[in-house]
Amino acid sequence: MADFSSVSVVILNYNTRDLLERFVPVLKQHSGNAQLVVADNASSDTSVAYLKKAHTDVKVICLEENFGFCKGYNEALKQIETKYTVLLNSDVEVTENWLAPLIDCLEGDTTIAACQPKIKSYHQKKHFEYAGAAGGFIDYLGYPFCRGRVFDFVEEDKGQYDKNMQVFWASGACMCIRTDVFKEFGGFDSDFFAHMEEIDLCWRWQLAGYSIFSVSESVVYHIGGGTLAYNNPRKVYFNFRNGLFLLFKNLSKERLLPIIFLRMLLDGVAGIKFLLQGEKKAFFAVLSAHLDFYKSLKLLRRKRKTIEHRTAINTMHPKSVVLAFFLKGQKTFNKIKT
Repeated sequence: MADFSSVSVVILNYNTRDLLERFVPVLKQHSGNAQLVVADNASSDTSVAYLKKAHTDVKVICLEENFGFCKGYNEALKQIETKYTVLLNSDVEVTENWLAPLIDCLEGDTTIAACQPKIKSYHQKKHFEYAGAAGGFIDYLGYPFCRGRVFDFVEEDKGQYDKNMQVFWASGACMCIRTDVFKEFGGFDSDFFAHMEEIDLCWRWQLAGYSIFSVSESVVYHIGGGTLAYNNPRKVYFNFRNGLFLLFKNLSKERLLPIIFLRMLLDGVAGIKFLLQGEKKAFFAVLSAHLDFYKSLKLLRRKRKTIEHRTAINTMHPKSVVLAFFLKGQKTFNKIKT
């Protein structure tokens, strides 16, 4: 049996006792001697009581309030000492031999800061899952897509991405990281609150010379489905606001203003489209996102100054994925990248 004593697997939990009951036993079965941790975001259900009774070998970190995803993990990892940490969603089912390929990837190259497994759908086992699929990318305007998922089009896994590959971002649903590197960079930016925080962190790592990988030999199944509809006002707000946050923080000085201008122009087109379609709440969500971006410029400038833009990023797609998908009908990663 492989020795995983240098690994912690950390699940961030908030009121998901049912998922813990379903997936913690499977995690214990397939994770060897890795330290299993549940960081509880002040759940009001019986999650903690269940763990302390049924899984005494699982370490429970009780956070004093619900910090959400970003700050929740940042606070939890202050108590993690192992060399490697896997950030694992509570709705993920691991499989036999899921952990070894991830650790082998990091062990084999000290410049790799993080990697992810192939993430497939729990309910449609033959298909990739929306949140990460076989590794994440973004185009030059900051629109994210994946090997196996472009916008809302999700591919069936036919082995087309069965190759370890350097990617732009690893999914927060299951991300294996170097614990010290995570801490060195301050972890997730909690001002993102939700959505794109893992892309921001992976971008900052790459600017410092690290790389991110997708590891096809490791497979997990993600329930997901929690992704809100494209025109849901809350999702629209975070999509548009955090997209601008992401670009402003991390783009090089030469590209910053032209790309931000073009992205905001496209955001305006999307907002007008929402309005013409009668989706007033989505339109105002775009407007609110832009207003909050302007209000945050002072804070973003301070954050930008802490980031060393010293390394060229060769994993950013140089063309528009929006044009490729919506105008050219290129709905898969392999067609877009050709």
